[in-house]
Amino acid sequence: MRGAVRLSALMQLPVTFVWTHDSIGLGEDGPTHQPVEHLAALRAIPGLDLVRPADANEVSICWKNIIERAKPAGLVLSRQNLPVLDRNKYAAATSAVKGAYVVAYGDELSKQCDVLLIATGSEVSIALQAREILAEKNVKARVISIPCFEWFFEQSPAYQEEVMPRKIKARVSVEAGVSQPWHKIIGDYGIAISLEHFGASAGASLLFKEFGFTAENVVAAATESIKRANG
Repeated sequence: MRGAVRLSALMQLPVTFVWTHDSIGLGEDGPTHQPVEHLAALRAIPGLDLVRPADANEVSICWKNIIERAKPAGLVLSRQNLPVLDRNKYAAATSAVKGAYVVAYGDELSKQCDVLLIATGSEVSIALQAREILAEKNVKARVISIPCFEWFFEQSPAYQEEVMPRKIKARVSVEAGVSQPWHKIIGDYGIAISLEHFGASAGASLLFKEFGFTAENVVAAATESIKRANG
């Protein structure tokens, strides 16, 4: 499969690959079926747009954008059911076409924040839960969904700065895979909640808890990143 994907990218053929079972959410299928390194490996292929939406709304927006762009793309979906984000409470999914957008601000009025929580796919809802806990501690956390790195890096410097202000050094990335692609985004003071080893065989909810993909762990990472950023 990788050979076909690579050749499609090399020739810039308008092929869309749709992959499911994207993480440890496979649970009982075990580590042989949990592609912890695949997202990083696919992002390393030049000319391929890798898209990992957070919910059904992002899927539809991203699918339309993939078709209109007519370039090689991979649409990465989960095995487990994901909650549909309440778009009356959070930002509309239309900005997913820009690769990354603010789902929820730390402070909706001032847009100020203490830390950026940046996630893809099934982990966006975890970041949103962490934001609520941090708010109770008077910590303003901005949640960013980044379904497609490639689309985001095509945007203007002004838009990239609007979404991820450089002055905010405290950052946490949340993705159920290896962290290799994330370090250029989270910087020196950021913390990656990731999976740097193969998974295990158990229920998805148990694995997410065991490997640290919980709101509480995101809160702890955000607290530590803020501490690092503030010296």
